[in-house]
Parts: sequence; structure tokens; C-alpha cells
Amino acid sequence: MSEDFIIKCENVTFNYAGSERPALNGVDFFVKRGEFVSVIGHNGSGKSTLARLLNGLLEADSGNISVLGMDVSDGKNVIEIRKHVGIVFQNPDNQTVASIVEDDIAFGPENIGIEREEIGRRIDWALSAVGMNDYRTATPARLSGGQKQRIAVAGVLAIKPDVLILDESTAMLDPKGRREVIEVVKKLNEEEGMTIILITHFMEEALLADRTIVMNKGEIALEGTPEQIFESGETLETFNLSLPRIAVIANNLRAAGMDIKDVLRPEELAAEILKNFNNRGIYAGQSSKNVKNGVQNVKEWDIDINDLTYTYSKKSPFAAKALNGVDLHIGEGEFFGIIGHTGSGKSTLIQHLNALIKLPQAEKRYRKKRIKKGQPAPVIPHISVGQFDLGNKKCDFKALRASVGMVFQYPEYQLFAESVFADVAFGLKNFNKKLSAEEIEQAVKSSIEIVGLNYEEVKNKSPFDLSGGQKRRVAIAGVIVTKPHILILDEPAAGLDPKGKNEIMELLHKLHREWCKTVIIVSHDMDEVADNCTQAAVISNGKVFACGAPSELFKRADELTSLGLDIPLTSKIARELAKNGFIIESDCTVEDFSDKIVEIYTEGENA
Repeated sequence: MSEDFIIKCENVTFNYAGSERPALNGVDFFVKRGEFVSVIGHNGSGKSTLARLLNGLLEADSGNISVLGMDVSDGKNVIEIRKHVGIVFQNPDNQTVASIVEDDIAFGPENIGIEREEIGRRIDWALSAVGMNDYRTATPARLSGGQKQRIAVAGVLAIKPDVLILDESTAMLDPKGRREVIEVVKKLNEEEGMTIILITHFMEEALLADRTIVMNKGEIALEGTPEQIFESGETLETFNLSLPRIAVIANNLRAAGMDIKDVLRPEELAAEILKNFNNRGIYAGQSSKNVKNGVQNVKEWDIDINDLTYTYSKKSPFAAKALNGVDLHIGEGEFFGIIGHTGSGKSTLIQHLNALIKLPQAEKRYRKKRIKKGQPAPVIPHISVGQFDLGNKKCDFKALRASVGMVFQYPEYQLFAESVFADVAFGLKNFNKKLSAEEIEQAVKSSIEIVGLNYEEVKNKSPFDLSGGQKRRVAIAGVIVTKPHILILDEPAAGLDPKGKNEIMELLHKLHREWCKTVIIVSHDMDEVADNCTQAAVISNGKVFACGAPSELFKRADELTSLGLDIPLTSKIARELAKNGFIIESDCTVEDFSDKIVEIYTEGENA
């Protein structure tokens, strides 16, 4: 085997205790020095297990693994290997060790003996690389999920490893944060020769690599350049994966008779479309029209928010204003999206909607302040959810929480009971103590089956023995078992493979159609919002920047980009076409955008 290989895995197997099948089964995995490799695969395919084996966090049951010529199975080599192989995990809480950000980033370099002055320079560089300079002296525990992830990336970058492994480490970042991290990774690879292993569910990220590996059920199923891998669309679907959106659009256009080459970037696809238009004799001035009908609201379960302000750790040295005068209306019947940069206040906002964070005037100890002469009256925030006035001390908050279900980021962390049945039944029993055992069992069974799990198979299992995707479904079942009128989910599809994301969104639409009056999702994925939401609000620096139909919001590309956000792929292609005089008015979904392009192309054919 050539010495150019920095990592060698030969016939590696690994099995978790109690598991019915091996997590890795005879894996041969080789990475050249300076190579950029992306690894994709369904949840449970073995990607993360492989990553942990590479720097000795796990030990293989059989086979050989060497890094920089060192045998990973030899315990004497593990510390040295970890100096050269850095891993950034999906959940930043798993690798936060200090109470101050700069101390957390210094931890790795200090442990491998870097001099103090050099550590200072590395802290500056790593924080700048992930856009977190302003948080150098902050407390990690008080940061948002996305901010924590940036700090976790910075902590590994500060080691300056030979091999950088990112295990779904951009999953919880906003678009700007994701771009910044990926740009840093590409720069480290191209300019400093750092070897990159990028484990991702974002197909667009996988396209950036020199080589892509597809894992399935503990084995390497496909291997090749990204272009080669994504040419096999139907094969990918058998592995619970999907084509990048740009490939789906290209396939749709080819199916309609257009001559479209395989491309990787939106400007390239726009150029292909323009070439087809010109060959057909279709020139600037053509446009498509689209009208996306909004949902008719009946007002009973409207949400109204006025002048909402909130500061964490008020009157302390750690005071941080999260919301700064939010005004927002969410009508009953909407599938509503909330988008915003990391730390914009999205999660704080939704926690007010079922009084996990109460308005000041609803607190028992609250006393109305006397207004001194000549001073303006203080602004009193107001929130109403249906018939509930959340500023009223006498509000029935228990009934509110039964009516407004909340599913948090990483909802599997909400699990706590000994069995799936007990976990799902917990909230139902607390909200309605008059239910009989039979009624509880029927409701729990229905809820578990709604989320796509087999009731008889999982009811007596410990939720902690389930796969990540199954845990998430159980957590959602525990919220929907009360059949809330309003369902709020914070990044519901983050960290899931493409099939898992589609299944979760299909589930939410099913609930919305059948009995859940309003669904609200917080998301960093602009394509997810475009595909699913009827209305959306952009939150920036604790305020509502804009609110409207996604197709209208995403026309404001420059403004959204300046806020650390992005626009859907279809909007990027449409912008390039607009520069050449073709105005595409679509609802920003892949299907509708493809239809509008074909419509113009067909009209040119019939002209």
C-alpha cells in the first residue's frame, strides 16, 4: 500500500454491545494525505462509528487501522494520534469543557504542549475563522446551539491537526455559519494541505469533496467522485439518500426534453438553461407567473405577539438581550416558518408561546411599577394564543401547554422513562388525570403509530436502546399524544438523513391536515422552509425583520445574506436567469421551479 495514505482501515468490524447487527462490517477505508473526502449515508449506517475508531475513541473488534503509520489498536499510540486527528461532533455539548470560550479553545493546544504565546495566536485565528470573535469571554452554556457548534469547531481547529473529521458538525449552524465553516475547511485543505473527512447529510456539502464514500448498514456501498456518485440517483434512494437539489432540477429539465449537462453550482445550471432558451429562440423578456394561495384563517387559534422583550440573566454581569420588541401575528391554519441567524432569538421566542418562559406580568411575584411623574409608561409585552392571555396570572398554563406542543432541538434528549410507552404516556397523564388505563393505552398506541413506529415492537423497549431517528419519533409522539392545537418544532429535521427529513416533514403535514390547526417550525434550512411553509418570519437581533410568503421573502436575497441567512437553490438559479432578462415567478420549490422553466421552454417550442 502506498505511503501516501494517511489513514488505512483494512477489514474493520465493530459491534456495539447488545446490537443485533454490526455497526461496521468488513470496512476497507483509505484516505490519502491532503485529500478531501465526504462520507454520506443514512442514520445508523456506521459513519460516526468509523470516525470514532480513527482516533481511538472506540476500538475495533477486528481488522487493522493505522493513522500516520501508527497502529490505533496500540494504546501507546492513542495520545499521539489524537494530536493529529481532530473530531468535531454533531452535538457541541459533548466537547465543551471550560466555563469561558477562550479557555475552551485553549484546552486542546494546552494538552498537546503548545507554548502560551502560540496558543493565544491560535485562539484569535480559530475564533476569527468561525466568526465568533465577539464571544471570546462568553460562557459556552449561555450560547445558542449554533454558537456552541462554532466554538466546538474552533476548539478543534486550534490544535491544527493533520486530519480534521467533521461529524455532522454543521447540522445546527445557520447558513452563514455553515458557509464560514466549510470555507475554512476548504482553505485548510487547499492552502495548508490538511486532510479532511466530512461526514454530512447535506448533499450540497458532499459535492465539494475530491471523493465521496456512501455507507450503508455498516459497509461501504459506493465510492467515487461526487459526480460519479450522484449520477446513480435511483441507487442512492435505496440507501435512504437523495440527489442534491441541483441534480433533481437538472433531471426534471432533461425529462422535459432540455439538453442539460451535469453541473454542481446554481450559476452553471442557469447557464445551461439559458443555452437551451437561446437554442430554442427564446430571448430576454420571457417570464412565468405563480400565485401561491395563502391559508384562510378562522381566527380561533391565532397567535398575537406585541412588544415582546426578553433578557437572559437580567441584572447580572451575564445579561444578554435575546428579544427586543417582537411584533408578530401567526394565523390559525398556517404551516409557519421561523428563520434567523444563530443567536437571533428564535428559540427564546417560541419558548414564550407555551409559557416555558413567562411574561413578567404573569409571574406570581410581579407587581405593577408606579410611574413617576414625567416618565413614559413602560411598554408591557403581550402574547395571546387562541383564548389564552399569557400575560394574565390567572391563565390556565397547564391547559395552554396541552394545547401548544413543543418539540425542542435534539428532541431525543427529552426522553427519560424506562419504556417507550411510559415516556409517551407521561404528558398525557399529567394533562388529563381522569383518563382510564384503556384510554391512555389507545392514545399512546395511536401516537406511536402516527410517527411511523410499530407499537408492539417498541412499547416495552427502553427509548435509549432505539436508533437516533426512532428516538426522535418517540419524542414527537410524546408531544402529539395530547393532540395539541398548535405544534412548535425547533429544527425538527436537523441531523437526519434525507429520507428521515422527508418522513418527518410528511408526518407534520399529515398532522396539519388531519387535526393540528397550526404547525410552526424553526429552521436554518431555507429549502426546507420554501418546500413546506405557507408563511415565514425572519428574526434578526431579537426583532422581526420581515414576514410573508417564502416566495416573497426569498426575493430579498441581498438583505437575507447580510443577516447571515441564505436563499433556496431555486432562488439562486432564478437570480442568475433574471440577470439575463428571464423572470421566474415560482413558489421556490424544486417541482414548481422546474415546471416554470419547462413552461417557458415549451412556449418557445410552440411559438
